Amino acid sequence: MNSPSRVIGFVNAGHFIDHYAMLIFAAAVIIMGPALGMAYSELLPYATPGFVAFGAGSLVTGWLGDRWSRRHMMVIFFFGIGASMIAVGFVQTPLQLGAALLSIGIFASIYHPVGTAMIVSYANKLGREMGLNGVCGNLGVASSAMVTGVIGQYLGWRWAFIIPGMVTILIGAVFMQMVVHEDRSGFKQAAAQARVAKSDMWRVILALLIVVIAISTTFNAVTVALPKLFAERLADLTKSPALLGVIAAGVYVFGAMTQYTIGKLIDRYSLKTVMLPLSFLLAPFLYLAATLSNLPLILVSIGIVMGAFGQVTVNDAMVGKYTSEEWRSRAYSVRYFIGFTAAGASVGLVAWLYEQGGFTTMLHAFGALCLLTIVAAIILPREIPTSSPAALKPQPAE
Repeated sequence: MNSPSRVIGFVNAGHFIDHYAMLIFAAAVIIMGPALGMAYSELLPYATPGFVAFGAGSLVTGWLGDRWSRRHMMVIFFFGIGASMIAVGFVQTPLQLGAALLSIGIFASIYHPVGTAMIVSYANKLGREMGLNGVCGNLGVASSAMVTGVIGQYLGWRWAFIIPGMVTILIGAVFMQMVVHEDRSGFKQAAAQARVAKSDMWRVILALLIVVIAISTTFNAVTVALPKLFAERLADLTKSPALLGVIAAGVYVFGAMTQYTIGKLIDRYSLKTVMLPLSFLLAPFLYLAATLSNLPLILVSIGIVMGAFGQVTVNDAMVGKYTSEEWRSRAYSVRYFIGFTAAGASVGLVAWLYEQGGFTTMLHAFGALCLLTIVAAIILPREIPTSSPAALKPQPAE
């Protein structure tokens, strides 16, 4: 029988690795460009297929998680994404780079529909566990910028992919030994902590669709662009890639803390009550960031990540609250397919907007997009609280 705390611990580690792996390139591209003889705007689009696969692959991986085994899918995740990171460290041509980044995206697509569903199934307090899981994911985002900057400066960009790949494979081996496949037929509906009137479900779906597209696109654009934005706008403070990575990591830590706080609030208040004030953060902060530099830019960037990362926790909790155990991975697969497909498109959009008018144009454009989150929060109906029994413990494999 699997210990819930052990399973959640490994799944949280997977969330860290998932976001870390997807964003190594965003930080490393700054030093990869000169080494490969390519400009930033030329090299960045090679990440697009990987980000598209990150979303599109979730449709298949979520189905396999429900129909086959979430545990087995997580084993494939750890070993596959680890090997793919190592492969990037050995590429010699842009085509090989695109293929290796695509491989990272394919294996990364396993985590969210499968891992998030496991969190919901094992959680006693959904909001708290979602918040902690979000913290781990965003620490992965933060560490990716920081560690990649440090390794890239002192060991070279190839080792920035190889070292975390080796560590990931090691974690996968431990997971395979300590977590067994379970029979989920004994699970009860752990996440049905609230409901809405059937006549209002269309409003839930519409609000979720709007905010997933807007937030996923903005979230990915910001995390991809932030290292380069800081390199340009913090020139008066530092030109060190390592220190820029540390600053970016510090900004992301605020996003991680926000996710934990939002998770705790979700356990106490309705989703609409939490989501509405949160929706007003992003647009003004993105607009302000367009013309700022140095310390003011760092402070406004903190507001941006707090708004974006907090919304991600709300989105995940919304799906967890309204889906049943047997359909949960598939529900998350649709949510992440939409979100990550939009996010994948944002990579090319960042490159195009940057060519048109630099980061000023890019940040203004995404600020306008985030006005839609206010509309989504207004559309979302009020919940009708219900009490439900806690989930039964997972049964051991038969």
